[in-house]
Amino acid sequence: MAKQITSRSENYSQWYNDLVVKADLAENSAVRGCMVIKPYGYAIWEKMQANMDKMFKDTGHQNAYFPLFIPKSFLSKEAEHVAGFAKECAVVTHHRLMANPDGPGVVVDPTAKLEEELVVRPTSETIIWSTYKNWINSWRDLPILVNQWANVVRWEMRTRLFLRTTEFLWQEGHTAHATKEEAIAEATRMVHVYADFARNIMAMPVVVGHKSESERFAGALDTLCIEAMMQDGKALQAGTSHFLGQNFAKAFDVKYANKEGQLEYVWATSWGSSTRLMGALVMTHGDDSGLVLPPKLAPIQVVMVPIFNNEEQLQKVLAKMKGLKEQFVKLGISVKIDDRDNVRSGFKFSEWELKGVPVRLAIGPRDLENETVEVARRDTLTKESLPMMNVVERVKNLMDEIQKNVYDKALANRESKIYKIDTWDEFKEQIEKGGFLLCHWDGTKETEAKIQEETRATIRCIPVDSYVIKEEGKCVYSGKPSHQRVIFARAY
Repeated sequence: MAKQITSRSENYSQWYNDLVVKADLAENSAVRGCMVIKPYGYAIWEKMQANMDKMFKDTGHQNAYFPLFIPKSFLSKEAEHVAGFAKECAVVTHHRLMANPDGPGVVVDPTAKLEEELVVRPTSETIIWSTYKNWINSWRDLPILVNQWANVVRWEMRTRLFLRTTEFLWQEGHTAHATKEEAIAEATRMVHVYADFARNIMAMPVVVGHKSESERFAGALDTLCIEAMMQDGKALQAGTSHFLGQNFAKAFDVKYANKEGQLEYVWATSWGSSTRLMGALVMTHGDDSGLVLPPKLAPIQVVMVPIFNNEEQLQKVLAKMKGLKEQFVKLGISVKIDDRDNVRSGFKFSEWELKGVPVRLAIGPRDLENETVEVARRDTLTKESLPMMNVVERVKNLMDEIQKNVYDKALANRESKIYKIDTWDEFKEQIEKGGFLLCHWDGTKETEAKIQEETRATIRCIPVDSYVIKEEGKCVYSGKPSHQRVIFARAY
């Protein structure tokens, strides 16, 4: 099965596309730019959802749901916001079809034109803040800590499964606060929740930092992000958290009476992550044999493959496997017994390697005689033979070992592709090879735009938790003074 996948060294982009499809994660749909997330891929997304949802609720947030359709006038209320999304919006203009009077099929009924067009949700700040106006009267109503799991539509010209699709799944948090300080603290807290999820659940190292003014979310006063590095040295933005100030409160006239009875505008944040994380998971850990899943996100953590020549042998092996499965389930380890009799065991081994199952157990007649089990690790592609009596404890420990190992491998990849760059010639040479370039920048939009125009590299973030280098220097492009290095990279 691995032969069906282009190697990373030959064509990294094609390797990614092959792997997403061959591992049954997703496929292109009949709707241009949209994808079908297949059951195995959706099972991984559900585990991501479950972990993030718990983390959000542990920090006091509640889930709600808001409309898919947004009145066009709402997007006009916050000028920077509408400018940021105007070119990506899908717009509903009519509400009814009719039989085609000139032939077969249906056409839009011209008499069913909407009085006001509706925008299909690209993000929900406007519809939510129009709602918050009804919820907020006094300081006692604050803070509001709400999260929404939903789908959004952003019209894309060039799409790639998970990484950039016209419709995608995500969560978006929207919070309202009485003070600027509370809102800033919330935006900061949530970007670190994302970082915790990425590092400890996805086993993906990330850098936390601020976006430059040019890269901020449309309508935000500050955007915090987590940036990950893929194996090819490109960056991927994996989550963002925005301090929105009072922009949306002023746009929708959302005020509250403070303790002195005076009216003040509310302070806001929003934060989100999406099915783009699925692409990050593939590109951070996958190899030429397929997916490599960290155990905390693997829908199947252990697969058991029986080795047999006849029905009698199969039944004996299955009886032993069912006993082991009961023990694993009690430990909270998900297990699948692959008892298919229409494919060879070698085919099964390759299939489960392709799908990234962390641990594979193989048991045959000889193993039953010797009371042994063959244990294979997906992360290292190594095997060992263990006494049957020790296998449950060993696999239990392997869950933590593999989780740590896949993180350490990803971290080593990132560390090997970090470069301190001080000259423009060095910059132009290294950006072609990939990696995170730690450079001085003069802080101007003009320089940032010139660098992007000439190299396709952008400022991924101004780091706050890793690679924070505050020092005097000269901008790598303009030579003007700079006080801190920032991370430049090409990105997905």
